[in-house]
Amino acid sequence: MLTEETVRAAVANAITFINRTREPYALLFLDIMHRRFKVPEFADALKRYDEVLAERPKEAPLLRVLRRIADASNPLQPDDWDHVQIHTDRILVTALYCDRLGVPPAFGEALDKAVNAGGYHLTHALLAWIWIRDNRCAVAVPDGFEERMYRAVAAIVDDQPTLINDLKLEAAAFLCLARQAARVDPRFVQRVVAIQNADGGWGRPDDVGLGRPDESSWHSTILALLLLLHVKFPASPSAGPR
Repeated sequence: MLTEETVRAAVANAITFINRTREPYALLFLDIMHRRFKVPEFADALKRYDEVLAERPKEAPLLRVLRRIADASNPLQPDDWDHVQIHTDRILVTALYCDRLGVPPAFGEALDKAVNAGGYHLTHALLAWIWIRDNRCAVAVPDGFEERMYRAVAAIVDDQPTLINDLKLEAAAFLCLARQAARVDPRFVQRVVAIQNADGGWGRPDDVGLGRPDESSWHSTILALLLLLHVKFPASPSAGPR
């Protein structure tokens, strides 16, 4: 049985583990968690992100583009866009700036292809859709696209019920961000809590090639923490999204 005390303890341990991270992508999600859940430990996440950005000049152009996740008025330099080269990053960035720059005519088709591709392409399409909705942008997609996408992401979580991996954590966490938490089976959440590592994190670095070999994966931990912060109990309505 999953209890409020159990979830709170898991969240507290995860916060302690991840709060020392210097991974820029993790810091952006810490900022999201601070804004959505008022986690006090993450209040300076954007400040820390800017410090890391200054320390990594080779990565700075892409990091400046992605900084808009935390700052809607994010300034850019003219050649920053040239450094957005990975296909999934292009989809995410198009959604992230759609209110500023609009969307290409074929963007809806690109989203549909990402959904059909499954895996991380699918979960990234969902994240892009979240930002499209947040930015109130109009994108022409096939009839039934949104529901089909939600069902496909939920199917990732439901596949092989005893298995917990990084992709499943991402699927569950992004469904919660999309305010589709009801599609995540509570038994999955219970299993996530049960497999939390002794250091407070989740996963192993070799799961996704991210992190140090002697500790949990920062990527899996960010996703698991984001999921658990969305868990609501009848006696604690404030535990959910704000």
